Amino acid sequence: MPTLLGYVVGGSLQEGLTIRLETHINPETIKTGKFVSIVGNTYRFFCIITDLQLHVTNPDIVTYPPTISETLLHSILRTRDLYATACVKPMVMVDQHNRVVPVKTIPWHFSSVYEATEQDVSLIFGSEKDASGNYFMIGTPLDMTTAVCINLERITQRSNGIFGKTGTGKTFITRVLLAGLMKHQKAVNLIFDMHSEYGLQARQEKSSHAFVKGLKTLFPHQTAIFSLDPTSTRRRGGSADVSVIIGYDAIQVDDILSLQDELNLHSTAVEAAYLIAAKYKQQWLSTLLTQGDGLKKLADEVGAHPESITALYRKLKRIERLPFFVHQHPDNMIDQLMEYINRGISIIIEFGNYTSTFSYLLVANIITRRIHQEYVARTEQFLGSGKADDEPRQLLITIEEAHKFLNPNAARQTIFGTIAREMRKYYVSLLIVDQRPSEIDPEICSQIGTKIVAQLNDEKDIHAVLTGTANSSILRTVLASLDSKKQALVFGHAITMPIVIETRTYDELFYKQMGFTYTTTNAKGLIQEIF
Repeated sequence: MPTLLGYVVGGSLQEGLTIRLETHINPETIKTGKFVSIVGNTYRFFCIITDLQLHVTNPDIVTYPPTISETLLHSILRTRDLYATACVKPMVMVDQHNRVVPVKTIPWHFSSVYEATEQDVSLIFGSEKDASGNYFMIGTPLDMTTAVCINLERITQRSNGIFGKTGTGKTFITRVLLAGLMKHQKAVNLIFDMHSEYGLQARQEKSSHAFVKGLKTLFPHQTAIFSLDPTSTRRRGGSADVSVIIGYDAIQVDDILSLQDELNLHSTAVEAAYLIAAKYKQQWLSTLLTQGDGLKKLADEVGAHPESITALYRKLKRIERLPFFVHQHPDNMIDQLMEYINRGISIIIEFGNYTSTFSYLLVANIITRRIHQEYVARTEQFLGSGKADDEPRQLLITIEEAHKFLNPNAARQTIFGTIAREMRKYYVSLLIVDQRPSEIDPEICSQIGTKIVAQLNDEKDIHAVLTGTANSSILRTVLASLDSKKQALVFGHAITMPIVIETRTYDELFYKQMGFTYTTTNAKGLIQEIF
């Protein structure tokens, strides 16, 4: 039998309902973000608690409060004259046929309010036991052990975001979600792994000596590592499936646009790059970097200002210090990458020791732009033929430090802004991981389908993640109350209603649930499973 928390005593559809808590309910056991249900005459309303308040029946009680030693008076007052209320916001309602529908009405006075049950959670959020394989557990409601599931099919339909300040566990949440997509084969993942945290293993935040398994370890046959630093990959106990080498001819001027802030490039320098590219096509960068003392001649040749050419040369000379860029490379790394994607193998691009923002932005832009071009061509081919075999696999691209790609200036010019606005038009969507959502273009932020938000302290960041969200003022209160670890507010396209969760633990039990088994050799030399 679910626990009775109290009764509806007032409120409105717009502002939410007021619940008077039962006398025996200690308000210290009720937390904002808690998932509760209200039983009306026709509907059941599922809500989250947004605020708590204390009241007295007579103002004289707080004017002349009892002392600590007056325990009997305390007890009497708590029985009749002191009470607490909770503010709740109905998010969805369920009719008599168990159909989940939007909230368009409110329950009567004195309707009973209960803690949500395991059956309630499964009804609203789905269950991993569902035959479709669409539902994947991402955590549990506050003070409950019942699974809250996210709809993986809906995750792939739009771009998504995982936000939170540094140290709140964004990477762990991201790994959990990516593991779910891989286990149920709902999307192929392309992960730009700036700090080598997704492939083989990563250090736990609580301990410098404890490690968690990466996606390559959990799904060895579904994952490939493309490494810009194969030596670093080997030092960490693995080996790269492909060593990334990029020819200068793969770099277009558009790839440089996202580096304007990083390189402090003036707009005239970018214009000069376009002039060089207009004459020398794919060889524009090689031509520029091999000029040396011939920069003035090049400027006269393409009609650019000599100082702009000189500034461009000086800033882009950094590319020559990166060993994975070469003037000529006969193999097309993008073709290799597409071959893996077509086979349903997810790709982790490791940067090893090359973790500068310059390297990350440039490589991510080059690869993503080429992949997007391939997907546009394949989608058009599929639309023309109508053959199921021509339909591209759904691709989810994971980027960290997303505000570097999607700030207001870059979002209008780079491939990531294009993908975010297309909403899976060409079977490609983004998983954005970032600690500064306020620096992302508001238009992009408002179009993110599903958001998983850990603790944020900056008011601008909180405002940014709630841009374009219904009930944003209510969710703002809930978001401000999150703990700094293992809690997140989840809302948007892939989940039925906003809810605060204790995030799923990424541990030995999780590995087993993903299908990973440890093996050892017994005394007879036979391999046996530990789990």
